[in-house]
Amino acid sequence: MNENSRIEVEEVSEARPVPKAPPLRAMIEREPDYLEGFLNEAPREETASESSGDSLVDEIVSALRQIYDPEIPVNIYDLGLIYNVEVDGGHANVTMTLTTPHCPVAETMPGEVEMRVTSVPGVASADIHLVWDPPWDPGRMSDEAKLEMGML
Repeated sequence: MNENSRIEVEEVSEARPVPKAPPLRAMIEREPDYLEGFLNEAPREETASESSGDSLVDEIVSALRQIYDPEIPVNIYDLGLIYNVEVDGGHANVTMTLTTPHCPVAETMPGEVEMRVTSVPGVASADIHLVWDPPWDPGRMSDEAKLEMGML
């Protein structure tokens, strides 16, 4: 600082409150976080029909349809990234791929799939098998996904 510069100081007895910004959630329109509903939902009793393999596979598929590819506005099931879902007792095996081995979510997507699958009531554990053969191609997409992408 040079000699001609001056800093003025004002003494006050109390500071004015700083206005608070609105919560980030109020500023962003987005899909609700699946954990929000999951954590607030009361535990439900499982009936024998709900624990059967087919209905459990359907519930797992429903959970997988809530995961969206970050670059394509289509869920990973309809995108054709899920090759197989099997349930043996309370253990699920999911075979999946990604659109390319260089996909930006290659490290995180299998973990998210495992978390979603194990959040399904009746699933105690899950193994996610990431495969590259056969490679994914747009022909694996459901008609709904193709329509969403403007391919039909």
